[in-house]
Amino acid sequence: MLELQSYAAGRWVGPDAGARVMRSAITGEPVARGGAALDFAAMIGHATRVGGPALRAMDFHQRARLIKALAQALDARKEELYALNPLTGATRADGWIDIDGGIGTMFVFASKGRREMVEGQIHLDGGLEQLSRKGTFLGQHVAVPLQGVAVQINAFNFPVWGMLEKLAPALLAGVPSIVKPATATAYLAEAAVRILVDSGLLPEGAVQLAIGGTGDLLDRLGPQDVVSFTGSADTAFALRSNPTLLRRGTRFIAEQDSLNASILGPDVTPDAPEFDLFVKEAAREMTTKAGQKCTAIRRMIVPARLMDPVAEALSARLAQTRIGDPRLETTRMGALVGLDQKADVEARLAAFAEEVTPVFTGDTLTIEADHPGAGAFQKPSLYRCTDPDSATRVHEIEAFGPSATLMPYRDLPHAARLANRGGGSLVVSVITHDPAVARSLVQEAGPWHGRIYVNDRDAMAEATGHGSPLPHMTHGGPGRAGGGEELGGIRGVMHYMQRVAVQGSPRMLAAITGQWVPGAPTVPPPTHPFQLTFDEIAIGHSIVTEAREVTLADIEHFAHFTGDTFYAHMDEAAAAANPFFPGRVAHGYLLLSFAAGLFVQPDPGPVLANTGLNGLSFRKPVSPGDRVHVRLTAKRKTRRTDSYGEVRWGVTLYNQDDDPVADYELLTMVSYSR
Repeated sequence: MLELQSYAAGRWVGPDAGARVMRSAITGEPVARGGAALDFAAMIGHATRVGGPALRAMDFHQRARLIKALAQALDARKEELYALNPLTGATRADGWIDIDGGIGTMFVFASKGRREMVEGQIHLDGGLEQLSRKGTFLGQHVAVPLQGVAVQINAFNFPVWGMLEKLAPALLAGVPSIVKPATATAYLAEAAVRILVDSGLLPEGAVQLAIGGTGDLLDRLGPQDVVSFTGSADTAFALRSNPTLLRRGTRFIAEQDSLNASILGPDVTPDAPEFDLFVKEAAREMTTKAGQKCTAIRRMIVPARLMDPVAEALSARLAQTRIGDPRLETTRMGALVGLDQKADVEARLAAFAEEVTPVFTGDTLTIEADHPGAGAFQKPSLYRCTDPDSATRVHEIEAFGPSATLMPYRDLPHAARLANRGGGSLVVSVITHDPAVARSLVQEAGPWHGRIYVNDRDAMAEATGHGSPLPHMTHGGPGRAGGGEELGGIRGVMHYMQRVAVQGSPRMLAAITGQWVPGAPTVPPPTHPFQLTFDEIAIGHSIVTEAREVTLADIEHFAHFTGDTFYAHMDEAAAAANPFFPGRVAHGYLLLSFAAGLFVQPDPGPVLANTGLNGLSFRKPVSPGDRVHVRLTAKRKTRRTDSYGEVRWGVTLYNQDDDPVADYELLTMVSYSR
């Protein structure tokens, strides 16, 4: 039997006399024991005095590289996790969602941190706000790491993914974590944390692990701390009601189990690809992880005329389910996490039994295991609710296992109302080939759901599935689902940071953000900036070019050469009748070309490539005879690879009166060496 250890204040702490025993979902036999009375004051102190400062000393890109390295360390030893996975009742395919899914989530956050966050310690949230007429007083929203600890309380069904999808954004933000796994599957979480610690990559105090109860942990948290919880609504309510959390304003993020729905569009017929797609997705959501997913489909809302065809097709598919020992290659659905969970599922099914009738109960299925009666095996069950409007319990009680209920709808507003009866859900799927159906349901069901998954014949080959939260998109939902959000790329990182509205002069904002802003001081470079290496370029390096006259011949040549003969460039009378133009004007893209010709240094040098431009704005028309010049200013620098980095340049074109006529941000890749 495994002796699980907590990792507290830099040392591993074994179980004590009050340790709890964890049992195999397959056989019911003891597989691990763990839990000890931990000194949570010391753990919080270790996190805030040691882990936090170490993480905050790193910039966002260094933390992103750390997350990538940690993901690689887990990936190299993931078979150790897969070896423990069957004890939870999960098949290898189920484990792939948990283990590889969690590792993949870390890779995504590492990538997004490098691509979407600055190479610094203050995150820029949105663009500049001009707060004064002349631009001498500006505003910028920024985000900085909280100086407390992230307490992450995870559910039993995804002991690896559930931990890593919280840990990655917290680390990227620069906030240390205390991980509290669900006891039933803590052995898998402990193995993953041990790999992270063994890697030697983590700064001391960045991650700690608490096996067992939370003791007085929550009572010791304050306004700089975050509690991120995944699990049942009842447990979330009990935790978030902690007087200390309420009084001190501790952030509480909840992702709760919910009564998710799937709606089959009224346009679908039994011979349509969407019909088969609906049945396939429904069966998969019922049987993956034995239905123990917070995003699993619990209510299947279908047109009344299709109730029987869907019931028959779904029953036929469920009848092919191979249930048994998850270690067998033939098994497609394993067991619930334990006998207590099985008893809970059966009690909840009984609680709404009066509102439904059985459609498929799995009586014909055989459980392929040496001792099926000893394990927490549960056959899939499908029900029908013929009067979902009068029913209440089927919209309120969730059996967290391989079960779902079919219910009919009359029209789209009725379908949306039924989906919304769940009181707030993580996800609703819409299977339709009619864009009008999808649009209507997004409008009507959107306020009650955190994610709407629309699938049809066009997307089904690459779609990830109703029950798959992706790190790029927010995961959470209103009402019963907890009202919180996780994942969502950099949105998920912001939960562990404080958004700050900074106001001041351009010089002050440039110094604070590490990014040049219009009006901030500039300095002349020692030579043309395109002849400087990445490290030689300084923020604020700026040049002003000579002027060039824009002639009518230039405009006409560009028009005929490119084929852009829009009347504003070619017809004097028509252009003059346009309220935006004084007469014929230069093409905007002609001006961009002239700008490049004015500021580019043509000789070979450290500049490798122009990779794009952002925020292009044409501010004033340029007429034949006007003279334009350019100011080019180094705005921001970001290291991208071991050999080159990205430099963002502010580019502004002016006319002979020094009026800005166009501006944009130019991106170049610049070598670290000549």
